Amino acid sequence: MKCAIDNQVMIRLLVGLGNPGPEYTATRHNAGFWFVDAAARTLRANLAPERGYFGLAARVNAAHGPVWLLQPMTFMNLSGKSVAALARFFKIAPGEILVAHDELDLLPGHVKMKFGGSHAGHNGLKDIQAQLGSADFWRLRLGIGHPGVKAEVVDYVLRKPPAEQREAIDKSIEQSVSALDLLLEGDMERALMKVHAKPPRPKPPPPPKPETPPAAPTNTAALKDST
Repeated sequence: MKCAIDNQVMIRLLVGLGNPGPEYTATRHNAGFWFVDAAARTLRANLAPERGYFGLAARVNAAHGPVWLLQPMTFMNLSGKSVAALARFFKIAPGEILVAHDELDLLPGHVKMKFGGSHAGHNGLKDIQAQLGSADFWRLRLGIGHPGVKAEVVDYVLRKPPAEQREAIDKSIEQSVSALDLLLEGDMERALMKVHAKPPRPKPPPPPKPETPPAAPTNTAALKDST
């Protein structure tokens, strides 16, 4: 397979990782689902249950060919069952897959995209690697922050982030979705630049204008006396 970073491979499958069920919808571990929801809105796609792929899926006819969106409904540690079923049926190579997932090692609002590498203990990535037989797929790492203590990680990822953290994560997703056209074209270098671009610094406010001192009052009585 040719290397995707050489702009030779287009993304044909967008996967978001999370857990099914309303009790998990707003939890940090479902950040990947939030990305696919945003991508579906941008691409005007409607995710629907697909029993054969063990998840919610949608097909979009993009300019360069069909693209699939997928949210596995298998629970996180069996995500590969869903991804592999769809990828094998449509002959989608690992390098044509982008998996969006929550990332403990990045602060909320930070996002990184990378190709291949270790699953770093993420159960969703771990199962996808096992089911595909390859780690050579793209990952969109959506920062959720770390509780600071390893023993608290499970409870942390299964809790809702406070409002300011959720807003920061949503902004990182918005920035990632802005690179969709480049991802689907296979222009991975420019997509990386767009995903990793830092937001412009706000312009400093203009210095306050100096106050004009009030005019001295005119002494009309003195003026009359002088005449």
